[in-house]
Amino acid sequence: MPVKVKVGKSSHPLLWKLVRFVLVLVLIVVATGAIVFGIYYHKYNGVLAEKLAQGPLFASVAQIYAAPQEIRTGQHLTAADIAASLRKAGYNSNTQLGSFQLRDDDILIKPGPQSYLATDGATINTAGGQVQSITAENGAALAGYKLEPQLITALSEDKNRVKRRLVTYNQIPPRMVQAVIAIEDRRFFEHGGVNYVRLVKCAVQDTLLHRLNCGGSTITQQLAKNIFDMPEKTISRKIAELMITFQLEARFSKQQIFEMYANEINIGQRGSYAVNGFGEAAQAYFGKDLRQLNLDECALIAGLIQNPNRRNPYRHPDRATERRNVVLDTMVETGAITPAEAARAKAEPIHLAPPNIDASEAPYFIDLVHEQIVQRLGDSDAAHSGSLRIYTSLDPELQRAAAEAVEVGMRNVDELVRKHHKKGDTSTITYPQVALVALNPHTGQILALVGGRNYGVSQLNHATAERPTGSIFKPFVYATAYNSSLEGTAIDGSGVFTALTKLNDDPQDFGTNGQSYIPGNFKKGELPGMVTAAVAIENSLNIATIALAQMVGYNNVASLARSAGIVNVKGTPSAAIGTYSATPIDMAGAYTVFANNGAHLKPWILASVRSPNGDIVADFAPEAKQILDPRVAYLTQSLMEGVVARGTASAVRRHGFLAPAAGKTGTSHDAWFAGYSSNLLCIIWVGNDDYTDVKLQGADAAAPIWAEFMNRAIRLPQYSDMKAFTPPDGVEVLRINRATNMPIDESCSSDSFPAAFLIGTTPQGTCSRMGEDTQSLGGRLLGNGNSNPNEPNGTAIPLSPNSTTVPHSPNSTAVPTNPNSTAVPLNPNNPAEPHRNAFQKLFGLGKNKQQQPQQQPQ
Repeated sequence: MPVKVKVGKSSHPLLWKLVRFVLVLVLIVVATGAIVFGIYYHKYNGVLAEKLAQGPLFASVAQIYAAPQEIRTGQHLTAADIAASLRKAGYNSNTQLGSFQLRDDDILIKPGPQSYLATDGATINTAGGQVQSITAENGAALAGYKLEPQLITALSEDKNRVKRRLVTYNQIPPRMVQAVIAIEDRRFFEHGGVNYVRLVKCAVQDTLLHRLNCGGSTITQQLAKNIFDMPEKTISRKIAELMITFQLEARFSKQQIFEMYANEINIGQRGSYAVNGFGEAAQAYFGKDLRQLNLDECALIAGLIQNPNRRNPYRHPDRATERRNVVLDTMVETGAITPAEAARAKAEPIHLAPPNIDASEAPYFIDLVHEQIVQRLGDSDAAHSGSLRIYTSLDPELQRAAAEAVEVGMRNVDELVRKHHKKGDTSTITYPQVALVALNPHTGQILALVGGRNYGVSQLNHATAERPTGSIFKPFVYATAYNSSLEGTAIDGSGVFTALTKLNDDPQDFGTNGQSYIPGNFKKGELPGMVTAAVAIENSLNIATIALAQMVGYNNVASLARSAGIVNVKGTPSAAIGTYSATPIDMAGAYTVFANNGAHLKPWILASVRSPNGDIVADFAPEAKQILDPRVAYLTQSLMEGVVARGTASAVRRHGFLAPAAGKTGTSHDAWFAGYSSNLLCIIWVGNDDYTDVKLQGADAAAPIWAEFMNRAIRLPQYSDMKAFTPPDGVEVLRINRATNMPIDESCSSDSFPAAFLIGTTPQGTCSRMGEDTQSLGGRLLGNGNSNPNEPNGTAIPLSPNSTTVPHSPNSTAVPTNPNSTAVPLNPNNPAEPHRNAFQKLFGLGKNKQQQPQQQPQ
């Protein structure tokens, strides 16, 4: 018979009491933990809700766009090149912006309703790698067609100078997702936001080592930490991080969490800006849209997430490569890629974008855009709100050429500075700063701008800093003298001014109001005595130039300069040699007077501000004003061609730039060069921030940078057609024998140079038959000696009240009336009006009283 054994509580009373105590204690701990968890969960639910209620997690800041690229017949481009530009601009991926179809050598382009440009489509044929024809939708032939502007960058979000390019999950390449998951959080799509095993291991490790430095956070935890700015490692911070992690997992899908992470994570530093997000990193490191990255590039960015500064690929390429390869190995382990794919990606060298931030993002230019937006819209927050699209004047390819030219040129400047340094200790050397401003001389559009040698070191924009202009001011003295020729005014009793007018270069006192002023030339004793005006400007002679300014009137020189935008100039003798200050941008605008048939164009960078759907917020019209007769502009330009061909600027020829050009060197405490071709104008300034003497001539420091830039520019399709300057009606160009300063003939054609003359002022006779003809000078000036009897004094082209364009040289491309039109007409009509001759000017005849200067519309 079985025996039943009953075990009661009384058998082991102490054991049951202990078990009961433990159970109660566990229940208390669990209950307390639940209460605490509930409190924290509720608290951080409110924190996250408040954060989300404030608006999107990431600020929508203004996007800065470049100028539209103009495609012209004859350019060396393929349909694939054009397609790449359109794809980068967003065509096809955003059909509201625009679309295209690529068919062998043809590309059909159709802008969408959100396009910056008009919605007129066109077909471009590029047979043989060259643009053969451009045909509008209606079948009309076009000379040019504008493409959708490229995104340059975004404004920084705040004073912390953070930049990011927002992307959606669908815009992130699958390889990018796989690389990040493999190296950062392999079970991201499986866990609930926390890797508990790793969390416990880190807790034990930190406890034993008495440190809080163990990593292992999941992607969701990293996002929680970053968006709530919790960098310090404390227990309370870890609790907050966990609570927010749970909230994120409860509110959002895994794709949404990864998208937020992809836009938030810091990937290093670019210049003075923090690079946040994969979209900005793709542009900063590779100059690409995120969707264009290949496997090895995705792996490199994923490898930068942990300690991006230590693995910066520009400073530490070996570390970056090593980490990239670790990422590729982890992708093989997770099955994302095959070993063969990993091997091929590891074999790829790192192909980084140019390290010069000015080459890709034009930060000095962008800062100037921001300043002008604030000034013009009148709201300091306007530029950062509503995802505005700001369309500018910048040409990204030319900007890259400018940044590279400055980088190369300043290495040469630094070497010159070291050679001039008398002491052996190079640590005391002050290395100069630099500015470059390039614009279209026929529109005033600033195409490229470099404001310093390293934006990461100094954000001071030297392109907007006023400095004494030195000898690049001198052409305004000679232009004032030519103005007197149009009026028939004699220069110091010796006749009207020409390139062959004799000027006294001997030391002399130009003092005024009892104050002595005896200037010298840059080289003491250079070319004393009487020299021609051409020789004086070619050799940048100070004394001769001041003597000319005295003849034509210091106030007249200052008045012309002020009308050209050099507003600080006063009517003093020293003004003639550039003692008054102007910015490089001001001087670029001033030189448009010579390059653009006498019309001054105020340099501009803002074209339009649009809303995200393309609605116009504000359009900005450039300013233009005719201040010189086109003949005076050309005559002065001809003198500057001589400066480049035979004078102080001949260094640009020695540096390989051989296209037709005019320019002027400048040397004061700073070094300057101002020069231009038929389609591009550029100003270079080199100087010290502390205003000490840079002790370098413009010919040695600034002109070589100009030549380096122009050599790069002429290789770009849009600037490759640099042509010879064409004289306007009323001007003739003769070859002058140097020994006699007379036109050449068969017996004395050697050793000559070209010189331009207002018709009626040319030397009479030749170098072997010197003498004056019987016609009076007054008769020649009034037009009786003109080769064209129907145009006695030539045809000038001032701004017409009904004209929408500034007068252009015969070689320039006319500006369309509508800047947002994609089409460029084959034969733009530019109204012209004959100038009055000297007789009409003297007696007030032939003047159209209704004609008024007009600003040039955009």
